[in-house]
Amino acid sequence: MKKQEKIIERILGPLLTVFLLVSCVPVPVTPANEGTASIVNIETAAIELPPPYLSPYTNPLDTPHTYLEDSCLYLINRWNRLNSEPGTVVMVIMLRDIITIFNEEERRNGNVDVNDLRQILDQLHAQGFEAIRTKQLLAFMERNVKIPPRSVLIIQDGTHDLENYDKSFREYWQRWGWPVVNGWVSQPNLSDELWEQNIALENEGFVDHQPQGVTPQTILTDDSSKVVIARELKAPIDPFIQKFQKNPIAVIWPNGGFGQRTVTAARLLDYQLGFTTNSRGPVMYNWVPLANQYDPDRPTFIPEGKIGDPLMTLPRFWPHEALNAIDQVRIMGEEAKAYALANKDAEFEYYRQVCEPIYGQMPTP
Repeated sequence: MKKQEKIIERILGPLLTVFLLVSCVPVPVTPANEGTASIVNIETAAIELPPPYLSPYTNPLDTPHTYLEDSCLYLINRWNRLNSEPGTVVMVIMLRDIITIFNEEERRNGNVDVNDLRQILDQLHAQGFEAIRTKQLLAFMERNVKIPPRSVLIIQDGTHDLENYDKSFREYWQRWGWPVVNGWVSQPNLSDELWEQNIALENEGFVDHQPQGVTPQTILTDDSSKVVIARELKAPIDPFIQKFQKNPIAVIWPNGGFGQRTVTAARLLDYQLGFTTNSRGPVMYNWVPLANQYDPDRPTFIPEGKIGDPLMTLPRFWPHEALNAIDQVRIMGEEAKAYALANKDAEFEYYRQVCEPIYGQMPTP
């Protein structure tokens, strides 16, 4: 392993200049818009937007954070009849190895029992969820582009072969057209056969590969060296372009580790989404549950709210929690929709006073 790391470091030498900026230049942190009444502070506004929907199903420390700076464009996208309807909710699920589980420790490591996985996927379908790809999630989170009102992003961490996908997911791809997102670890010693299998899966549309670093045991933090950050975030990009014929848009944070410097570095490399292992709840348009402080009851959860970039610190449900959470996520979507409709007049009045002089009349809902 040390020999491989030295090879990678020599290859990445010219690329480290970008990351010197990460450690030498102060990084501006946008304050998390936790429970704020307005996305943009416009002094001329006579009224404020209603605060974000609050759910009784999330931990009290996991509060909704907004991320859009222009409240007018937010409202236009929110109420555009061609976009996703209010209350559209996305459940992001994290999976690791799919095995027959004999003890609770294996389950809590992120592995999922083969029978439990079947129950999770069947229950998702029974409650009206549909699986989406990473590009769909990005378009939804940025512009409220239309996706199914109940959506699920299924992410399996780690590098896997064809047999893994055929045994565990192919029947759902064939029956329902459900894709799987894979957190691909771009190790330098992967076999040609494994690459060929996954290139075929990518071309089929069945598996949507996104990077998860290059060394399986790495955990990125703000104490990570520039070399390590560059290795884990930059090194996967060229293989993705050459092998999968696409630029990656999301980083699945290796082993759940991230920090302010790593998020900033990922943005410099044009990553647009990031997924943690923090299980805080589902996400909606301009609505991500995050925490601003450490929780002693959940010591492995990294507080991500003050980083100020919700799209790069998206939460995921652990598999052992997913089955019981499906019904709660469905209800959250229904409650968020009802909350939006109850506040529709107030949001339209805000738009009339603040936005109409700049953007014109609100498009007919």
